[in-house]
Amino acid sequence: MPPMGGVTGAMKGSRINMGSGKEKPKNLKNTVMRLFSYMSDAKAALAGALLCVVVSTVSNLAASYMLRPVINNHIIGFNENGGAKGLALALIAMLAVYLFGVLATYFQAKLMLYVSQKALFELRRDLFVHMQKLPVSFFDKNSKGDLMSRYTNDVDVVGEMLNSTAVQLLSGVMTLVGTLGMMIYTNIWLSIITFVMSPVIIYSGRFLVSRSRKYYTAQQQSLGALNGCIEETISGQRVVKVFCHEQQAVESFRKYNYDLKDKQIKAQFFGGIMGPVVGNLGQVNYALTAMIGGILCVLRGFDVGGLTIFVTYARQFSRPINEITMQMNTIFSALAGAERVFDICDMEVEDISGEELSDVRGEIVMEHVTFGYRRDTPVLRDISLYAKKGQKIAFVGSTGAGKTTVTNLLTRFYEIWEGTIRLDGRDIRSFNMESLRSNIALVLQDTHLFTGTVMENIRYGRLDATDEEVIAAAKTANADYFIRHLSDGYNTVLEGDGANLSQGQRQLLNIARAALSRAPILIMDEATSSVDTITERQIQDGMDRLMSDRTTFVIAHRLSTIRNANAIMVLEHGEIIERGTHQQLLEQRGRYYELYTGKAELD
Repeated sequence: MPPMGGVTGAMKGSRINMGSGKEKPKNLKNTVMRLFSYMSDAKAALAGALLCVVVSTVSNLAASYMLRPVINNHIIGFNENGGAKGLALALIAMLAVYLFGVLATYFQAKLMLYVSQKALFELRRDLFVHMQKLPVSFFDKNSKGDLMSRYTNDVDVVGEMLNSTAVQLLSGVMTLVGTLGMMIYTNIWLSIITFVMSPVIIYSGRFLVSRSRKYYTAQQQSLGALNGCIEETISGQRVVKVFCHEQQAVESFRKYNYDLKDKQIKAQFFGGIMGPVVGNLGQVNYALTAMIGGILCVLRGFDVGGLTIFVTYARQFSRPINEITMQMNTIFSALAGAERVFDICDMEVEDISGEELSDVRGEIVMEHVTFGYRRDTPVLRDISLYAKKGQKIAFVGSTGAGKTTVTNLLTRFYEIWEGTIRLDGRDIRSFNMESLRSNIALVLQDTHLFTGTVMENIRYGRLDATDEEVIAAAKTANADYFIRHLSDGYNTVLEGDGANLSQGQRQLLNIARAALSRAPILIMDEATSSVDTITERQIQDGMDRLMSDRTTFVIAHRLSTIRNANAIMVLEHGEIIERGTHQQLLEQRGRYYELYTGKAELD
């Protein structure tokens, strides 16, 4: 994740490019075939579009060839072949063929628009659906801005390629082959000039394409990193401003902006010069053809109409090559974007298989659990504890002691290295993931509210809940009073993660959501650490009602909120150093006693 204001760069710098570092697609053929597989559901429309491409290409070639008899018969032999009437009829026939080609091009564009948009719809759907199945660790390691870039920048360039570039590429190849055939048919000797020039043109295009390909891949990766920097800085504006790090934020943005600029310059330079280089080589071919063709007309009796259409074909011959090389810019940019999308779609998803939970009592046992977010750095070391049905277990310790990690393992956001965690006597790894998590409600310090009404946000805890059940849950959480005093009560629309509510009000909605879920196991992670004393009392009252008859795990900085816990675990450096009730720990006069009496403070 790009650093916000230069503050968190060291900590999050490793998140920038998930799966990046490649200068070209790992498997070009596989990426292309996989992209076009998204068009398979629209085979009829795709076949119609391809037929229109063929008709359009043939019409253009045929109309160009019709110029030969027009010149030879109706211009040079004006009077012998019907005069003005004959010329007019010939031109009308030519115009009809051109119009037929234009009509085919119109239908081809319309059909390809349908095919490409349907493919993009399915691509975005597959990306989003797959992302919902990825573990929490994936989202911890990748910036939101870079992930959003997959849906926007990367999918957009893929859409541009599918919508127009692919058809233009096919049209260019067909025009190239058809033009070459017509040139050979018209005059084999003049065609030799094109045969000699073609390898030069093609080699020049391939050389520039090979140089630009890696820069387009790097450009897409750099664009994702810049989006990550922008997203993080905007979402953390309050932190940036309160620490007066505006300049550091600008410097951080400038670094990513310069990196993108440098890669775009290289990509656009090699992509931009392809057209002029190939085009000028085509003009050389055109000039040589016109010169030698003129000599053949004088010395060998080559007809003027034949020379006219041949030089037209010679110019048309370089145009598709030029177009094909120019399309390579979009193609490689799209392939780079497609590979970034497929990188996520190919990631291993969570294993959600297992048995369904039913009649959960809520008895939790952890035995000799060891875990770390990095293989060389364990966070929890040989942790053992138990919680009986309806008990309240509290965790106290310094930052980084492993309190939140315990709750992450209960929900299987991460998998333990060693030991076992049992729910009602059975290993939680044997349960269906969705079934397990549906029996656990979380109330976190950092609340997240979705765009929608208050009613809809509370109902997120159980989507089939009635309005009466939602209101009852709000009353349980002590939230009903303030909700009814909002502008539209339960129908008040929340935007910007509930920016029009106070932190305490947002937390009460979070508690109401958990209450509505009816989960027998409750996890509360520092739910009152960022509110004032009065609001804390309201939240605590709501939590007490919520915790009734539920097995509850509480993480708290304010020790006054956990005095009634059945057991308090004091963690330091990933180990439980003290355990017992509030009174028992005070009598031990250890770490908890020092924290509670103020002789020591949590780090």
